[in-house]
Amino acid sequence: MTVTTGNDLPGYEITAVLGEVFGLTVRTRHLGSQIGASLKSLVGGELRGMTQMLAEGRQEAIERLREEAGALGADAIIAMRFDSSDFAQMGTEICAYGTAVRAVRR
Repeated sequence: MTVTTGNDLPGYEITAVLGEVFGLTVRTRHLGSQIGASLKSLVGGELRGMTQMLAEGRQEAIERLREEAGALGADAIIAMRFDSSDFAQMGTEICAYGTAVRAVRR
C-alpha cells in the first residue's frame, strides 16, 4: 500500500476518500535508557537507545496505519503525518495518521 505525505498521488486518480485512519503505539522507556539519558544530558550527544525506540515505534505505527486502511479497502494513504507525546511520564505515544483513499492508475 502506498503511503505518502503528499495530498495527491501523481499518475493516479483518487476515486474515493474513505476517511481518516490512525496507527498508534505507546513505547515505554526501560530503566537503563532512563539512567543513560540522564547521564548523557550532562555531557550532550545522541541518546541512541531513545532514537532506536522512536524509530521502531514509527515503523509499528505505520504498519498499524496500513492495517486500518486495508480494512477499509484502501489502496493508498495520503497526507500521512506523525504525532508523538509523552505518556504518563514513562513512555511515548506515537501516532501515524492520514487519509485512506482508493486510487486507480491513469
